[in-house]
Amino acid sequence: MTGLFRIPRTYRAQEWQARSLRSMLVARSERNRADLPLLTVARERGVFVRSAEDDNHNVIPEDLTNYKVARQGDLVINKMKAWQGSLGLAPVDGIVSPAYFVFSADFAVPGFGEYLLRSKPYVAKFAAASDGVRIGQWDLDIPRMRNIEVRLPSAAEQAAIVKYLAYANARIDSAITAKRRLIALLEEQKRTVAVHVLDGISHGSRELRHVLRRLVDCEHKTAPYTEGGEHWVLRTSAIKSGEIDWSGAYTTDPASYDAWTKRAVPQPGDVIFTREAPVGEAAVIPEGRPVALGQRTVLMQVRQDIIDPEFLVHQIYAGLPRRRISLATQGSTVGHFNMDDIGWMRVAVPSVEAQRSLVAEITAITLAAETAADKTRREIALLQEFRTRLAADVVTGQVDVRAVAATLPDAPAAGVDLAAGFDGQLDEELAAGVESGDE
Repeated sequence: MTGLFRIPRTYRAQEWQARSLRSMLVARSERNRADLPLLTVARERGVFVRSAEDDNHNVIPEDLTNYKVARQGDLVINKMKAWQGSLGLAPVDGIVSPAYFVFSADFAVPGFGEYLLRSKPYVAKFAAASDGVRIGQWDLDIPRMRNIEVRLPSAAEQAAIVKYLAYANARIDSAITAKRRLIALLEEQKRTVAVHVLDGISHGSRELRHVLRRLVDCEHKTAPYTEGGEHWVLRTSAIKSGEIDWSGAYTTDPASYDAWTKRAVPQPGDVIFTREAPVGEAAVIPEGRPVALGQRTVLMQVRQDIIDPEFLVHQIYAGLPRRRISLATQGSTVGHFNMDDIGWMRVAVPSVEAQRSLVAEITAITLAAETAADKTRREIALLQEFRTRLAADVVTGQVDVRAVAATLPDAPAAGVDLAAGFDGQLDEELAAGVESGDE
């Protein structure tokens, strides 16, 4: 299985059959099947069966009879977000929002169609077929979308490409999973250090509300997304282990930002806290980015003459507040903290000088772990970029994977790990593949 990622460029797309989507797509208008599973579409995942755990704030109506039927292999498009890549092929028969477009799709191998239409070059074509007053409100123009030309290899080569990408993605997923596991261990090490340093520091404790200027709840709706905006909306997924993961945030336009900050404009040194799904994540708002609160977050406007923001965040993870958070969420699968619960949490309040000394001690001890975690996060980002580039190169004929695919076993039964047995075998090759893309 060597050579999975080291494949010379061949530029074979000119040999493939050119077809317009007009000749391949037929609109489906079937409805009244509320018994079918509810599907949704997202930029990151394509089309998938929606579950209660999905972070989707759209309300599901009680009456689903008007929802459109999407048969397995149908192309489902969120017309307002096609320019972002919110499209894909239905994995099973299901129903989707009436706002989505649904087409039966004439791909010899549906899996190839999924990879092709969700690849970066083709998402750009969907973006070119979308327009509107503002980029965040672009709408897909169906006649222009139907004029998009695709190039298709033979059915046999489509199957080979799907087989190859399944194994390649499994290998990349395995590497990313291992790196995320390492980050989790490093974060646990940091928490252990903080617990040790903060252990026993409870003198002079006060209710949290007494060390804040204000405790501000978020807007109870979702701000609109605007690509390339400078105004950031922080959802619960962006707050992790005391840090802000900007890849989990999104940008909005100035007007929406103003609307979302009417309750309070987060300032550097304020603390953002998640009160639901998950409960108890926190981070300090940094300098340099205009930030708004996403759903299920609250803003702690800290009285810095009483408590240091970094010291407060450390306590939320490893001090008195963590005990209250654990009690409040015990036995709950989702977890929820109301505003009174948050304000009543007790926090230790030694002198500000002592707080800053403790923060410096924790930082010094955990520096090596934080450095390693940051390096690992960058490696994950490179792997994700490599995955995107690899898929685009393969489905657009930039590389020929037929020979490699022929060496791979046939697809195993569902649930079998495609990457099993690869550990240690392809790590060097995968790293070389990632590095080669940076040249």
